[in-house]
Amino acid sequence: MHVLICGGGVIGACTAYYLAHKGVDVTVIERSGVANAASGKSGGFLALDWCDGSEMELLARHSFALHQELATDLGRELQLDWGYRQVETLSVVASQQRDLQSLARQSALDWLGPAAHVHDRIGSPATTAQLDPERFTKGMMDAARQKGAQVQVGTVEGIELSEDGQLATAAIVDGESRPADALVIAMGPWSILACAWLPLPGIFGIKGHSTIYRFEPSSNQTLFLEIETTEGQIENPEVVPRADGTTYICGLSSQAPMPVDPASVESDEGAIERLQELTAAFSPQMAASQVLASQACHRPVTEDGLPLIGAVPEVGGAYVATGHGVWGMLNGPATGQAMADLIVDGSTPHVDLAPFNPGRLARFDPDRLNLR
Repeated sequence: MHVLICGGGVIGACTAYYLAHKGVDVTVIERSGVANAASGKSGGFLALDWCDGSEMELLARHSFALHQELATDLGRELQLDWGYRQVETLSVVASQQRDLQSLARQSALDWLGPAAHVHDRIGSPATTAQLDPERFTKGMMDAARQKGAQVQVGTVEGIELSEDGQLATAAIVDGESRPADALVIAMGPWSILACAWLPLPGIFGIKGHSTIYRFEPSSNQTLFLEIETTEGQIENPEVVPRADGTTYICGLSSQAPMPVDPASVESDEGAIERLQELTAAFSPQMAASQVLASQACHRPVTEDGLPLIGAVPEVGGAYVATGHGVWGMLNGPATGQAMADLIVDGSTPHVDLAPFNPGRLARFDPDRLNLR
C-alpha cells in the first residue's frame, strides 16, 4: 500500500510516522518545508483535561498520553529531543490602568513586573506540558523517515478521480500525476484548496502573532494572561518558557485573508509592536531581552469548531485530517495514529472519530475562496 500525504505540518508528520510504523509506504508532499506554517510557530502547550466536557475530550486525553510516550520512546530509540517537559500553568492578571494586587492569590514570580499578579494555578505538571513545536514536528517526520517514509517538496494542485468520480487515484503535484492507494489532505487551513477537488466542508484560517525572546526565566511556568490596557481593552497573551532558554509569547488574533503560499504569511501591521508593548506591561525583563523571531501563522478551524478527521464523503481512498484550531500540536499524535488505523485497518480502536466525521458539515463552495 502506498499513501500520499498532502502537507508537512504536525498532522501530516504524525500520520506519516504511524503509517510507517505499520510498514506502509508513505510519501509526504510539502510545499515549502516541514513545520513551515503554524506547526512551527505555535506555542507547543499541551493540556490533559482542558477539552473535558467537549467532543474533543477523549482525543485530547489520549494524545496527551501519547506525547509523553513519544518523548520517552523516541528520545531513547532515536535520540530525538524536542524539549518536552511537564510544567505548572498559571493565570496572571495585569493592568496598565490600576493596581490589581487584590487579585493575587499565588506567590509572585520574580521575572514578572510589579503590574502583574499571579491569580490562580490552572494546571499542574500532571495535567500540562510543553514542547518546541517545530522540533517536535521535524522530529516526528525524521522518525517517519527512519521507518521508510519519504518527504518531497512540491505543490499539490489537484486530485485525480476514477471515471465515475467515486475513487481518488492520484494527486497532481507540480503538474505531474502521483498515483496512490490512499490520499490524505493535511494542509492545515490550506486544506480549503482541496474543496475544489473533493466534497469537503470549509476549513478557515485564524491568524495569530508571536514573538520569541532570548529570555530564560527563573521558573518555567506557562502563563495565561489577562491584561487591561490603557485603552480599557482586555488582551490575553500566552507565555511559554522553553527548555532551550527562550520564551515564546503569542496573541492578537485576526481573520486576515491567507496567501496562497504559506511561506508568504506576514504579520498584520502593528501587531508585533503591540505584542511587545503587552510584554513590557507584565515583564519588563523579557521585553528588554533580545528578540529572536517575530512571526504570524494561520490556525485551521471549521464552522463548528471541531476538526475534520476521517474519510472524505463519497470518494473512496481520500481522507482528511485538519481543523484542530489551537489544539493541533496537542492532538497531532492521536490524530496521526487514528488516521493510520483507519487507512490500514478500517477501524480506530484508540479514538472514536464519529464526532469528527467530515460528512457532518455541508460541502464548501470553492467559488467562495478568499485567498490572496
